[in-house]
Amino acid sequence: MIQGRDVPPGDHEQAPELGWVAPEVAEEFPELRLLSVALDARPGPSPRPIRERLRELSNRFHGAHAVTLRRDPIPSAYRIFFRHIGLDPDATRTPAEAAALDRLLHGGFRSRNLLDDALLLALVDTGIPIWALDAQTVEGPLGIRLSRRGEALGRFPDAPRLPGGRLVVCDEGGPVAILFGELAPRHGVSPQTTSMALFSVQVAGVPSIHVEEALWTCSTLLSYPGPEAESRW
Repeated sequence: MIQGRDVPPGDHEQAPELGWVAPEVAEEFPELRLLSVALDARPGPSPRPIRERLRELSNRFHGAHAVTLRRDPIPSAYRIFFRHIGLDPDATRTPAEAAALDRLLHGGFRSRNLLDDALLLALVDTGIPIWALDAQTVEGPLGIRLSRRGEALGRFPDAPRLPGGRLVVCDEGGPVAILFGELAPRHGVSPQTTSMALFSVQVAGVPSIHVEEALWTCSTLLSYPGPEAESRW
């Protein structure tokens, strides 16, 4: 059974890289951090132990837990941050609350594929959200800044244009994701991906050790050498 640090570390394990935060953003949110990990990993079907781990979590996660989740320290910290950046957490749910609602609506945590299952397990286990980019589309270290009016979200012809003053995750070439929002078109993981850049966002009230554990958990699951199952891609 795959569960927390019961899985022995492999060669993929590495310390997360601390990203940069633009000075004007750091001044307003001094505890805001971005941490990332790069690893060689391919998307694909989930091995049976990972699907079983999701079923186990589904059995342990009941309606009462979902109702009280927002009062837990880590989900509460993200709710507070959402309000500070102008998002209503009751309308735009935090990642942990969105996962809890999905579990209640569908009667369990649904297995989709290796990447989505790894992201979900890390989120449910730690309360920390993680996003995955195709590392081949990332140029240099990731960081957080405000968008410039009219700049593109991504570097491909179909990239949408951004309004000014929105918090975005950037590399050296520009925005690759909206903070707590969508990834840039064609920068996310695809069936052709051979390496991934995982990143997480730490806000005030969230201990660094939890963010590091979430990234470690996700990286470990993505490197799990279990038997292949029917593809869900």
